[in-house]
Amino acid sequence: MKRTLLITTIIMAAVACNNKNPFLSGWDTPYSIPDFDAVQEEHYIPAVEAGIAQQQAEIDAIIANQEAPTFENVVAAYERSGAILDRVVGVLFNLSETDGTESLQKIVEQVLPMLSVHSDNISMNPDFFAKVEVLYNDMENLGLNQEQKMALKKLYNGFVNNGIALGEAEQARMREINMELSSLSNTFGNRLLAENNAFAEEFGVAISEYGAAMASTQDRELREKMFKAYASRGNNGNENDTKDLIMKMMALRIEKAGLLGYENPAQMILHDKMAGTPEAVDTFLAGIMAPAVEKAREEIVDMQAIMDEDIKAGLLPSGSKIEPWDWAYYAEKVRKAKYALDEEQTKPYFKMENVRAGVFDTAQKLFGLNFEQLEDIPVYHADVEGFKVTDADGSLIGILLTDYFPRSTKRGGAWMNNFVNQEIIDGEDIRPVIVNVGNFSKPVDGKPSLMTLDEVETMFHEFGHALHGLLSQCTYKSVAGTSVARDFVELPSQIMENWAFQPEVLEGYARHYETGEVIPAELVEKINAAGTFNQGFMTTELAAASILDLKWHMLDSVEGLDPMAFEAQACKDMGLIDEIIPRYRSTYFAHIFSGGYSAGYYSYLWAEVLDKDAFELFMEKGIFDSATAMSFRQNVLEKGGSDEPMDLYRRFRGADPDPKALTRARGL
Repeated sequence: MKRTLLITTIIMAAVACNNKNPFLSGWDTPYSIPDFDAVQEEHYIPAVEAGIAQQQAEIDAIIANQEAPTFENVVAAYERSGAILDRVVGVLFNLSETDGTESLQKIVEQVLPMLSVHSDNISMNPDFFAKVEVLYNDMENLGLNQEQKMALKKLYNGFVNNGIALGEAEQARMREINMELSSLSNTFGNRLLAENNAFAEEFGVAISEYGAAMASTQDRELREKMFKAYASRGNNGNENDTKDLIMKMMALRIEKAGLLGYENPAQMILHDKMAGTPEAVDTFLAGIMAPAVEKAREEIVDMQAIMDEDIKAGLLPSGSKIEPWDWAYYAEKVRKAKYALDEEQTKPYFKMENVRAGVFDTAQKLFGLNFEQLEDIPVYHADVEGFKVTDADGSLIGILLTDYFPRSTKRGGAWMNNFVNQEIIDGEDIRPVIVNVGNFSKPVDGKPSLMTLDEVETMFHEFGHALHGLLSQCTYKSVAGTSVARDFVELPSQIMENWAFQPEVLEGYARHYETGEVIPAELVEKINAAGTFNQGFMTTELAAASILDLKWHMLDSVEGLDPMAFEAQACKDMGLIDEIIPRYRSTYFAHIFSGGYSAGYYSYLWAEVLDKDAFELFMEKGIFDSATAMSFRQNVLEKGGSDEPMDLYRRFRGADPDPKALTRARGL
């Protein structure tokens, strides 16, 4: 108890000394949006220190409680802990990805070891675990609802998965591993950002624009140069080379798995996921890879025919064959020839603001949501816009921020994250503040942002994640929103993609940015006719990356291993053809080396089985059928991780998913 009082005194002193620190005093802003205008870089470290002290004091109080352990005085008390830390970490790590200046990166480097130590202090605390274990062992007799059972199970597993049963020396080593992995992961992300910026500087093409550039660049030598630069990011032997980081991370992950009694990291990571085992994932991916490669070979024949015409015309040397740097360029030619579809025809109808309005309208028709743009709110960058999301009855759902354009301080890709988590505290429903981030085509030369078909689909995808966070109706933050099994989290995002190009959806938002003309019916037909075009390539590169990820994490040693030779052998073993490389090669595979998808990149394909199976029900009932939409909302989007994922899915669908739904949808 003396330690608790001492820590409380430290917090009070910190608040007094930092009364202008918005993380410590809280902020008086609309809808609890972080007060970005008030936050200064010097606020982060003191706030993290105070937040760690606060949560440690709260955990000490749980341990010191002399009453018999109950769900309320142990699990619920822990769920309520760490308010300051939630506030500062929510801002710091979001901004480090979206506006990661050099000085902010240095702050993150300082903070990561502090957070690693704090996390281990919690998950290796034997006195805290003793109380949790009592409850876990008597779970079925406590009268808990399903969400409470899931929260208790998650807390218990957090202790077990971080080595609570290990001896003192092994726990000390686990702490070292966790801290080093956290630091290496952050360094990987920083080096990759530098590599992406170097690519953009050399070619005048942002990483997010690479695909479009490869499809439109006629100069084959330039395409080859761009491809090789893109595909060698992190593998250039310079200060931003990531191979050393990969080897260190894998050695540490293998060691961690061994400490916990697993044969390899994949086994450790997958034991509590839907798939369950590496072998199950391997079998699943092999069943997709074979038909995908077969389809890709057919696509090569079509592209080679057009290349042969270029050879006859004297545009290419005799004997030229399709190479990886030719795929996007000749695929676009095939698409134009087969479907008379040219993205230069479609882009004028996909102004960013119109697409976003279409996304919102889809959510309104499906789930009754309304979106109101907010003007006078704090934002962290001029590109950020905010929207108040309300339910059909006018009640607050949450706040959505959108940040869609690339910049040198933003990492590549697109994602959703939380600034404020949904939870219920003392009867108050805390509504979330969610951000959708992208790297879409920027406004240029007086033209607005005009999006490619792929970017349109990506916006719908990330908005699905946002809905998962916004619509959450859980009590405990540990299971709210997107806090679900990794191979379930992509279901809400991927199912939203299915609405993007439905004719009745397009007619509502796809309007020419200059004339206001609705997209012509014949163009809509072309878009949908080409819906399964190039799916051999796209499925193959996705499955290849998933298999590569799995093979890395099925290793039991990296002693003497050359990372690029390992990758090459893995690609050969999986049957990958020379004309295609994995969507992400090892040295720039941020998902698995800095993004939390270790042994989990297969999740996109796994969840696609669910999303395609689910959308088949919408197609059967009507894509805006209110009963089907409400069932999906209530059984999936609102539930977060408050129940087992397959149970949630079955309640919506009324049956197990059909595994062939994916191959049907992809035309394989």
